[in-house]
Formats: sequence, structure tokens, C-alpha cells
Amino acid sequence: MYAGLDVGSRTIKFINFDNTVRDSVVIETGVNPLRRCQELLSGRSHERLVVTGYGRHLVASALRGEVVSEIRAFAKGSRYLYSDCHTVIDIGGQDCKVIALSDEGEIQKFEMNDRCAAGTGKFLEIMANTLEIDIRELGALALSASKVVQINSLCTVFAESEVVSLIARGEEVNAIALALHEAITTRIVTMARRVGTKERIVFAGGAALNICLRQLVGQKLGANLAIPTEPQTVGALGAALLAKEFAMSNNTLQ
Repeated sequence: MYAGLDVGSRTIKFINFDNTVRDSVVIETGVNPLRRCQELLSGRSHERLVVTGYGRHLVASALRGEVVSEIRAFAKGSRYLYSDCHTVIDIGGQDCKVIALSDEGEIQKFEMNDRCAAGTGKFLEIMANTLEIDIRELGALALSASKVVQINSLCTVFAESEVVSLIARGEEVNAIALALHEAITTRIVTMARRVGTKERIVFAGGAALNICLRQLVGQKLGANLAIPTEPQTVGALGAALLAKEFAMSNNTLQ
């Protein structure tokens, strides 16, 4: 059994894999990621553990795991799920990334935003709180909008100020929600075009559960996005696959 752990800023994802996925878990990261990971691994056995994600360096040594970048993990997981995957879009809690893959599945180019919350799940979470809406309902609410309004900034602080101003102006909440999704989509699509996209395009990460983002990103890229059944766990799956690959070759991750 080979284990993959994706320690994100919002959630921790775990996969146990041999010839198929045997165990899949998603839990909140909380204020003590190491303890959460230790509790998650307790009672579970594995031959090798590979850790990726925002908190990988914090927990890997304590768990006797090896570290791999999110770029590599998401590329590996996406290619396993979709053998013709050439582009990966991942919107997580704290960052967003676009990865271009060769026909053989090798990473050719990538772009990543991890310096601020702009274009991430955290951005949507903060805006949902401002609108007093459950984050899980935000996407459907946005799609119900019949009017278009504009959000000019993706900076979380400035965008929140704009949202407050729109509310004070009497704009409908669903129209504001749509404007927020449009702003994020513009950021992601701009990144994707700089990297260069080629189908099949896999949309991974927790934000791929958002129905409005799925629709808008697909429309603006002019592509049918492939959405994994559990988009949050793609990185953890990739880490588990790498654990097996390097165990079989008796090698170490480089």
C-alpha cells in the first residue's frame, strides 16, 4: 500500500493506493496540521508515504514521508485519471495553478499564484462570508443572476470593499456573486493562456466543485473541462502514485 498526503491550507487529503484507490479521506486542516495528519494515519499502514501541498515541509519529516511539489503531484494524478490530459487547472484554498503537459505526460510549463488570495478558494470563502452565503451555495446562486455587475479588483481587501459598496447600492446578491466568479475566471483564464492550453483540460482542486466556476472557465477557454469525481484528492492521488513508482524502482524522489 502506498500513501499520498496533500496538506492544504484549508483541507488535508489522503489516498491509500495499491493497484487502485483503497482509501480516500478529506478533513479540515485546522490549526495543528501535523496532529491532524498523525490522527489520519493512525491505524493505516503503508509501505511508502509521499507528502505534497502547502504544509508538506511542516509534516513530512515527522511522518517519515518524502516531499514532492504540488505541480508534480497534480500532474501525476491528473494524467492517471485522464490519460489524454494535457492541461491541469487547480484552484485550491491558498493558491491556483495551471500546468501544461506533453503527450508523454511530462511537465512542460506551469504558472502558479501563491502570493495572495486572489483567484483562490480563500477569496471565494471570504466573499461568501461578506454576502452571508454558505460557500457551498455560492456557485448556484451566481448562476441564477439575471443582471451583470462589475468587480474591478481581485485583491481580497479591495474586492471586499467593492462588494460592500455594491450591497449598499442595492445590487442583488446573486449578481454580486456572479461578478466575483467572473473576476476569478478572468484571472485563471489569463494564467492558462500564458501557459498555453491543449485539451484534455482537467479542472482539479476544491474549487472544481463550484458549478459556476466550472461553467465559466469552460466557456472562456472554449473547452469541455474534465472534472474528477473527487477533484480535491487529485494531488494526494498523484503523491501516492509517485510513492509507488519510486518504491518499485527502489529510488528516492528528486
